Amino acid sequence: MAVRSLFKNTVVVPQDHQSLRREVLDDFEQAGIGWIWASDAEGQLIYLSEKAIEWLGVEGSALIGQPLVSLFAIDKDNPDERHDRPLNFQLSARSRLSNLVVRFNSPSGQPRWWSLCGHPKIDEEGEFHGYRGSARDVTEEFRQKLEDTRAAEFDSLTGLANRHRMERRLDSTLAAYKSAKRSCALMMLDLDKFKYVNDTMGHPAGDDLLRQVGERLRAVISNRGEIGRLGGDEFQVILPDVDDRGELGDLADKIIQMLSSPYQVEGKRAIIGASVGISIAPYDGLERGELTRSADLALYAAKNGGRGMYRFYSAELKDVEQERQVMLDDLREAMEKNQLSLHYQPVVRTSDNAVVGFEGLMRWEHPEKGNIPPMHFIPVAEDSDLINRLGEWAIRRACEDALQWPETVRVAVNVSAKQFANRGFLAIITQALADTGIDPDRLELELTETVFLGDIEATEKTFAALKQLGVRLALDDFGTGYSSLSYLRSAPFDKLKVDKSFVDSCTQKDQNSAKIISAIIGLSDALGMDVTVEGVEAFDQFNLVCEKGAQYIQGWIYSKARPQSEILEEIAGGGYAIEPDGPDTYRPERRSVFRRIGVIHDDHRYDAVMRDLSTTGSRIEGLVGVPVGTGLVLDLGGGQLVVCEVRRSKDATIGVEFETPLISDGAGGLCTRYRVSPYVLASAGMPLTSLPPGNYPSAMLGDGPKSQPQFMQVSVQRN
Repeated sequence: MAVRSLFKNTVVVPQDHQSLRREVLDDFEQAGIGWIWASDAEGQLIYLSEKAIEWLGVEGSALIGQPLVSLFAIDKDNPDERHDRPLNFQLSARSRLSNLVVRFNSPSGQPRWWSLCGHPKIDEEGEFHGYRGSARDVTEEFRQKLEDTRAAEFDSLTGLANRHRMERRLDSTLAAYKSAKRSCALMMLDLDKFKYVNDTMGHPAGDDLLRQVGERLRAVISNRGEIGRLGGDEFQVILPDVDDRGELGDLADKIIQMLSSPYQVEGKRAIIGASVGISIAPYDGLERGELTRSADLALYAAKNGGRGMYRFYSAELKDVEQERQVMLDDLREAMEKNQLSLHYQPVVRTSDNAVVGFEGLMRWEHPEKGNIPPMHFIPVAEDSDLINRLGEWAIRRACEDALQWPETVRVAVNVSAKQFANRGFLAIITQALADTGIDPDRLELELTETVFLGDIEATEKTFAALKQLGVRLALDDFGTGYSSLSYLRSAPFDKLKVDKSFVDSCTQKDQNSAKIISAIIGLSDALGMDVTVEGVEAFDQFNLVCEKGAQYIQGWIYSKARPQSEILEEIAGGGYAIEPDGPDTYRPERRSVFRRIGVIHDDHRYDAVMRDLSTTGSRIEGLVGVPVGTGLVLDLGGGQLVVCEVRRSKDATIGVEFETPLISDGAGGLCTRYRVSPYVLASAGMPLTSLPPGNYPSAMLGDGPKSQPQFMQVSVQRN
């Protein structure tokens, strides 16, 4: 008797054998060893074993007649399957299915995973009749496999990706983006003061803190990238398709502030900090190793720069460790040879312009390198025990110098967090007061929020002891930290200092800085504290902060920091009042530099020297005959191109205004928001590698005929 089978075109089977076959098939399905399924040529399910339907707990009518692709899907979490070959693709291609694990989209909402086998049914005429196949439930096996995979790829403590997964993700992302000419940013994060928490509160507390760090990172990054914990207190963030250094800087700032907020750990408050290093492909590397090394160097520079900050990678960071050691050796020699000094900037009462105090600011005049800014050598000293010697010297010298001033004038000295946490700090203050005989109320110690990153109980004891000595305490850079108000609740400060960053932008209409200054002044009045507004340089700023109630100002509108000899000359002449003097309106600070750059005009590139730099413009020397209004492109190296227009021109000096303002590089410098991609340079004839140090736009100008240069180039030497 001829019988049509589900699995063959036409087969003649004896009736007794057919009955036996059906019985074996029923036993096979009833035993749960596997199930039979079939689809038609349109991809709809036309048969499924009754036992399978019962197993799924649904009505057969909810399954039969439904498209296979609506019932099943290849799970993207399956570590053994390729995710770029979806089920509908394989069915459309009439591919043979061999133990293909799919997720059953159950109407009950409970996920189930099946292993499908099947082959396309094609008759002798080549007509396709659908699929015939078998299936078995592999839910428990699949869940165990997912757990094993998660254990191998995710950090058990924080739930974040582990080093292995992050390396694979970065490798695959960079490989795909290289061919697609896309960018990818990499952040390396390191927690500051975590070891202290781990050592003093115990490893369980440290683990709890790391879990909270992971949660905060998830909240900040969200779905913008993947976060991983590489081990210890080291984290990494991959941010695909991001090369805007302004956006990355803002994100790094937000991460640092979020991670620096106090934590509740085992009923106690713990405070740590964070430093961030940033590299961007393809500019800083095309392969994982290169990009990671760049981010590591940037992180190292951020930590050396004072911690609690971010830093972008740049080519000059390659020798940062060697430079740090050289500076440390030079600094030790400077202390021995008395090359350090204190300059004093006055704090002036706005009601009568009387000088009420001075802040001592450290200066280092290197015999060969000239003036070295404190922002360069103080962080180096803080990473060694030298900061304690340096701080002790500054306090003693300030007290000695202040004795030569009127008794009504105070002296303020900055105290680093490491110096404050030193066990001998109180003894240093006590000895300086005793040896100089200065009234303790005339000594003001300026602290930043970083002093709260250590042992809170020890910090509070130090505060209490200092107040018992009678010295004054000031909270510096107020408003820039994450939780200043919580510090005011417990710390006995006598003064708040409004950070210069608020003053710089207080006259801009699109900023809230003026409101913040007003709020800080009101808060200080309510708490019975003095408040000093720092960084006032122009009369538009001066008038605004005075309108907001500022009683004390420290800024260039009164005076820059000056050596003790000049202060004594003023005193000898009876000058205890300073009239404000400065420009009518504030202009963003220009940094004095000596930087060789390229200047592009039409199809010519000239060599020139940048003498000063601000976010909005620069002074450039080396070109003669450049008319006002000329459009230029400045090549700052490393793919940094700046479009600008000449605003002033005299002899070999021009002043230019940038079309797009520069942004902070996280370490006190400036950089462009975007860079010219090496992919663009490659299309112009450059090799496709990460950018080495140097100037590249000449390669973009082509090798064709050029016009005559319009300007004369002259040589510029450093003074």
